[in-house]
Amino acid sequence: MADYPIFPFGIGGEPCAADPEAQGIKGANLITMSALGVPVPPGFVVGTEAGRILASDDAIMGAGMGQAVRDHIDDLSKALGRSFDDPQNPLLVSVRSGAAVSMPGMMDTVLNLGLTRDAVPHLAKSTGDERFAWDTYRRFIQSYSLVVLGLENEDFELVLEQMRAREDVASDSELSAAAMRNVAKIYSEIVEEMTATPFLQDPYEQLFGALMAVFRSWNTPRAKRYRDMQSFSHDGGTAATVQSMVFGNRDQNSCTGVYFTRNPSTGEAAAYGEFMLNAQGEEVVSGIRTPQELTKEARRRSLSEKPSMEEELPEAFAELIELGGKLEAHFKDVQEIEFTVESSKLYLLQTRSAKRTPKAALKSAVAMAKEGILSRSEAVSRCDEAILTPMLVSKLAPPKDAKRFAKGLPASPGAVSGEIVFTSDDAVAARDAGRAVILVRPETDPKDVHGMDAAIGILTSRGGMTSHAAVVARGMNKTCITAAMGLKIDAVAGTCSCLGTVLKAGDTISLDGTSGEVYAGEIPIVTPEPDGELAELLSWRGEG
Repeated sequence: MADYPIFPFGIGGEPCAADPEAQGIKGANLITMSALGVPVPPGFVVGTEAGRILASDDAIMGAGMGQAVRDHIDDLSKALGRSFDDPQNPLLVSVRSGAAVSMPGMMDTVLNLGLTRDAVPHLAKSTGDERFAWDTYRRFIQSYSLVVLGLENEDFELVLEQMRAREDVASDSELSAAAMRNVAKIYSEIVEEMTATPFLQDPYEQLFGALMAVFRSWNTPRAKRYRDMQSFSHDGGTAATVQSMVFGNRDQNSCTGVYFTRNPSTGEAAAYGEFMLNAQGEEVVSGIRTPQELTKEARRRSLSEKPSMEEELPEAFAELIELGGKLEAHFKDVQEIEFTVESSKLYLLQTRSAKRTPKAALKSAVAMAKEGILSRSEAVSRCDEAILTPMLVSKLAPPKDAKRFAKGLPASPGAVSGEIVFTSDDAVAARDAGRAVILVRPETDPKDVHGMDAAIGILTSRGGMTSHAAVVARGMNKTCITAAMGLKIDAVAGTCSCLGTVLKAGDTISLDGTSGEVYAGEIPIVTPEPDGELAELLSWRGEG
C-alpha cells in the first residue's frame, strides 16, 4: 500500500484522471498526452502529496512508499521487457520534477537512471554500439552527481573539454568509444574523491536517491526565489515523474529538442525551436551547447551553416508539427514541447503552456480566436494589463556612426542600456545601489535567477532561443540576447571582448532584444506605435 498516491501512464489499464494539483503540470499533461495517443514514453508520477511531505531535509521515504515505487517499476519492466534486476537487459528511466505551477529550469532532472557499470557492456552488445553505452553511462554519472550528490558541473565539463582536445575533435558526439569509457572512469573517480564513497551501483537505491533529491529541489534557494518573484505559493510541493528513457544520443538519426507551436517572442504562427543531434535534453535547455535550428527558414535567418531538423530528419519533423497542432488545439494554448527522436522514431517527453513575451501572448491570442481555437472573450481574458502594458516594445535607434559590439540571437525583445556585471550577486548589489545593470554570462543556470531578476537585461555567449536564459528572461519580460557570436567573457579579469573591442565591468552597453544587436555605450531608445493586434483585442474587450 502506497503512503501517497502514484499515477501510472502508458503502461496499460484504465488511464488516470489528469489533475495538475495532484500530479503537477508535467505529470498531468503526460497522462493527458498518453490518453490522446501521443507517443509518450511510459512511466508513473509520484504525486505532489508525497512531494510536500518528503521535501524537507530530514524526511525519509517510508517502507510503504518504497515498496509502492518498486511495484510500479515492476509494472514498467513488464510493459517494456527490461528490468532493474537484470544488467543484461537494463531498464533505464528519467526522474523529473513537476509542480502544479510552471517553474521552467528551477528544479531537477536525472537521466539514464538504472544504468550500472556491469550493465554497460550488455547495453553495448545489445545495441551494437559501445560508444553509445559508455556515453550514456558517463551522462548518468554526471546527472546524478549534480542533482543528488550536489557536486559541481565544472569538474565534469573540464574532463570533456580535455578529452575533446586530446582527440582533436570539436564536439562530444565525435569522441570515440574508448574516450567515453575513459570519461566514465574519470567521472567515477571524481565522485569517489569528492564523496569518499564509490558511485552507487544499485538501481533501486539510485531511484530512491533521485526521488528524494527531486522532492527536495522544491525548497532550494533558487526555487524559493523564483516563486517569490512570480508570487507563487510555497505550499504546493512538486511531483516526480519516473519515465522510461528514450535516447537522443543513440545515433546520428537521433536528437533532442524543444518545439514551440508559435514563436514565443513574436507570436508568429510558425514552428519555432531548436534541436541537437546525438544529444540528450539537458544539453539544449541548459545553454551549455548552442543547438541547431528547427526549421529551414530559421536556419536561413540565423545564417547557420548547420542543417535544420526539417532538413536532417524530415519525417520526424513533420510528425512533430502535426502533434504540436493537436496538443495546441486540445489545451487551447501555445505549447512548449520537449521531444526526443531515437533512431528516427519521435517521442514527446512533456508539454506545457509556453512562456512568452507580452507581444507574443497578444498576437497568439488574437490569432487563435480567428482560427476558432479560442472565443473572443477567452482571447481577451488571456491578455490582462500585465500583457497589454508592455506591448509597446522599445527598440534601439543607433546613430549612423554607432559601432556594433556584438550580434546574437534575439531571445526576448525590448531595448535597454546598463552597466556590465558578470555575476548575479554583483547584479543584485548594483540594483540595490540604484544602478541599472546588464548581466553578461557565458550562459545562465537556475542559480542566476536572482541576478536575472535584478538586471534589466541579459547577454550570454552560449545557449540558444530555448536555453535557460531565454526562457526565464521571457517569463520575466526581460530583454535578452543569447549566443552572441565571438563574445569572449573573462569573469575573473572582469572583461568581455568581441570584434576587437574590450569592455570591463561597469562599462555601459545597450541591447536590442528584437534585432539581437549589442552596442557599446548608451544608445537612444524609441517606442513604436501600437500594432493592429492590440487595437483589435481592445475592440473585442469593448464588446464584452
